[in-house]
Amino acid sequence: MPDPDIHSRPVSSTRCANPANPASRVNPASPGNLIYQQIVDALIAMHRLTDGYTPGHEDRTALLSVRIARELQLDAQRIMQINMAAQVHDIGKADIPLKLLNKPGRLTDAEFTIIKTHVQVGYDILKHIDFPFPLAEFVYCHHEYLDGSGYPRGIKADQIPLESRILTVADIVESMSEDRPYRRSLGMPAALAEIRRQSGQRLDPVVVDACVRAVENDPV
Repeated sequence: MPDPDIHSRPVSSTRCANPANPASRVNPASPGNLIYQQIVDALIAMHRLTDGYTPGHEDRTALLSVRIARELQLDAQRIMQINMAAQVHDIGKADIPLKLLNKPGRLTDAEFTIIKTHVQVGYDILKHIDFPFPLAEFVYCHHEYLDGSGYPRGIKADQIPLESRILTVADIVESMSEDRPYRRSLGMPAALAEIRRQSGQRLDPVVVDACVRAVENDPV
């Protein structure tokens, strides 16, 4: 069964391919951006000290997010931003007990409420770092769904940054297609079927189509 973390209303392909983003004013290869990447790397290294799974999940989600962004023909600056955000999108899980993160079987409502706090915790960690783009906001929105049924704020449609919509799709596919500490992989075909099922409901259909193309054109 898919993880309960799955994004409704269709968003136009024009907005997804050429969205206005005044925060995208940085040179991906500049020394300043290398420093921000080093900050991200340090956060990941610290998280690996206590959690052997989540940082690897973030790495794989980042790789798929970048592939989706390239399918959408986003510029190098935005791809860099998406990559950094994906690498730390679950950093807030450092505050969740491992026995709960790794629990086999269905979570109780109370347990799932605790799991959901990782988004707020991640935002609270990242908002204190003065990134030249809204990385903390991208992370904050990666469990928001287009129909407003996500968390933590229940925002919808164009209120959700494209970067976060990409993270959401990549997160679902990676989570379903890879082994989890509490269950075996459900397989890539099942993951793609799930995002197709949610396309135009919770998930941005343009992002879903880009993800399907990225995977089918280069399964890796």
